[in-house]
Parts: sequence; structure tokens; C-alpha cells
Amino acid sequence: MEGPREQVTQRKTIGIDDLPIRDELKGKSPYGAPQLDVPVQLNTNENPYPLPEPLVARIAERVAEAARGLNRYPDRDAVELRTELARYLTRTTGHPVARENVWAANGSNEVLQQLLQAFGGPGRTAIGFEPSYSMHALIARGTGTGWISGPRDEDFRLDLAAAEQAIAENAPDVVFVTSPNNPTGTAVEAETVVALYDAAQAAKPSLVVVDEAYVEFSHRASLLPLVEGRPNLVISRTMSKAFGAAGLRLGYLAAHPAVVDAVQLVRLPYHLSAVTQATALAALEHTDTLLGYVEQLKAERDRLVAELRAIGYEVTESDANFVQFGRFDGAEGSHAAWRKILDRGVLVRDNGVPGRLRVTAGTPEENDAFLDAVRELKKEQNA
Repeated sequence: MEGPREQVTQRKTIGIDDLPIRDELKGKSPYGAPQLDVPVQLNTNENPYPLPEPLVARIAERVAEAARGLNRYPDRDAVELRTELARYLTRTTGHPVARENVWAANGSNEVLQQLLQAFGGPGRTAIGFEPSYSMHALIARGTGTGWISGPRDEDFRLDLAAAEQAIAENAPDVVFVTSPNNPTGTAVEAETVVALYDAAQAAKPSLVVVDEAYVEFSHRASLLPLVEGRPNLVISRTMSKAFGAAGLRLGYLAAHPAVVDAVQLVRLPYHLSAVTQATALAALEHTDTLLGYVEQLKAERDRLVAELRAIGYEVTESDANFVQFGRFDGAEGSHAAWRKILDRGVLVRDNGVPGRLRVTAGTPEENDAFLDAVRELKKEQNA
């Protein structure tokens, strides 16, 4: 007679696709980047500078204050936080923003998820212009929203005529525009966004979401002023990048107050913890210091672009805190290059864009190590 151990070993190995999972999720992989223990990690677009000690101390003060009330639910509507985010947007963009225009969630990914829950869903579609941020498509699938992959030029810029045609033909319910674009770093001009918005409203009144996760690193101004008079336009932001707070998980949007009301129909109750709200409020008190780090990273980003070109690589113009470079021999060539850079103790990102890799702007010392690695790689390629 078989014992329990023998019975267990004879059972069939079960995978995700063997479960009664939704069809559109079968065969898919979760989003993620390699987390490897190497000296220089430049693969996830994190801000390399730790939070300054005065801010750490202020976070401790605010969290301690919040901890005294953790027996109660947090402010469900995050009124104080939304007020301060509105003040930050008004100050940095020059465009007046009120608390009623702002919503916050656990990272910009949750903001995007809530938007798709409210404006997408089964029987509806969303379009993005790829290569772009892969979570747009993944969140679309997760909410049962059909995904349409729109075109880009060979230089990775948004082809306006082709994009307008794709919108007219597909009449999507949600349109994603990423500026600066991830993984390419290219920004989108205001005139292009206005044209896409008009095309989307003509095809079917639909939501246009401008993902500005990296906008603080851009030479171009935020597109937030375009929200005025356009109730179906949303600007999505994050504190993960410019604020150096990837571990905080705080994203937010700016839009017409009706959009803020709409996402509250689908948000989970008390979704932002008291600790998250307290930490974000502390960070907003130190905006000037944190944006000073942004200026340093912009200078390092520009140095990477210049040095990579001097070494002999093709580089996509970047308005973000990362740089896309190549050109390697297709997908296999880019992955082989990624491996050789990793062997030299530097982790960059192989995003799956054929012939290209992406490197995050790090500290001067980290960038020096990366540049030394790619110089050696170029020598091997030319040998």
C-alpha cells in the first residue's frame, strides 16, 4: 500500500496554465527585473542616492505620530497628502492644481490599475505605442481589458499619423502615452498629445493617460497644463524616481475632479496606509533637496549619452534617468552583451528591444564602472 509520501511524488506537477485561470493570462509571465547581488545595479531606474538623514529623521517623526493611531483606519481619502501633492504640482509646473484634481495610490501601477478598472474592463480595449512600459499591457490584461499594440518610428519616437490611424481604426476606450517613454527615454511634444486626444475623442470618447513617471528628469515641461478643458485627459506620476522613494510605493494622478470621483468607485477601502501617507508627506517637505539630486542625475544621464556615443554605440535621445543604447546583433546579441556587462559586475536591463539595452543613470562612480565595462565590450566586438 502506498504511503502519503509516495502518493505526493506521483502527483502531476501543476503549473499556472493547469489552473482554471482566465484565457488571456495563460502563457504569460509576471513583470519583473533580475535582482542580482552585483556591485553596480543599474537596471531598474532607481534613484541611486539614499534619502538624506534629515528626511529620514522626519519620516521617523511622522511615522511615530501615525503609529499612535494605527488602531484606527487611515484617512480614506488622503486629504492632507492630496493637498500637498497638488501644492507640489502647482509649484513645479506653474499650473494651478487643487486637491480635487489629485488622487494617490500604492505606486503609479495601482493608479493605472484603478483607471483601467473604471474605464477599461471586459469588452473594452486600451492602446499603447510600443516598445513602451510593459506594465500598461499587463495591467490591461489583469483587468480584462483588450490590449492593442500601436506603432512607433524606427527611432522609437511616436509616429503621430500612424498613431492617429490606429486610434481611428480601433476606437480604444483608453489610450496610453508615455512621456518620457520607458524604455527608450524619448519625450512626447504637447502638440502630439493634443492631436492624439482629439483623435481619441473623435473615434469614441475615451480616456487618454499620459504616464509621466520620469518627467522630473526631462528637459521638456510637464504636460499637466493640457488637462485644462480636457476632462478625459489624465497625468500619472510617481514618487519612486525623482523622490528616490521606490520603496515607498506612492503614485498619483492629476485630472478633472470627475476622474478622481470615478477611480474612487473601484479603489479598495483605506487603500493607502497611514504609514505610507505619513512617509510621503515627510518626503514632500524635502522637495528642494530631492530635486537637487535630480539635477545631478540629469547631468550624469547626459554624460552617459556623450560617452556611449564617443565609444561608438548608438544612443536613443533620453529625457529620463536612463539611456537606451546599442546596436547589438538582434535579441541574441543584446542578451549576450548584457551577460558580458554583468560578468564585469554591472547589471543593466535587457528589455527585449532587439539589439538594445537600457542603463539607469547612477552615481558618478557607478557610471564610471559601467562605462569601463562597455568600453571593454566594444573592444571585444571590434577585435
